[in-house]
Amino acid sequence: MKNRVKELRENNSITQDKLGEMVGVSRITIISLEKGKYNPSIMLAYKIAKIFNLTIEEVFLFEG
Repeated sequence: MKNRVKELRENNSITQDKLGEMVGVSRITIISLEKGKYNPSIMLAYKIAKIFNLTIEEVFLFEG
């Protein structure tokens, strides 16, 4: 699953550490998300989307 986490994080001047703190995960988890190596739980996807005032679908791009 592709996502816009890195793009949104950088556009908002948020570090990987800070985003991890904000959603309750480690920096390593954020790195894995950004590289597409980890698909988030629905709760984590919701928390990340909420930080950027977007929907889950606007952050995480589901491909069929």
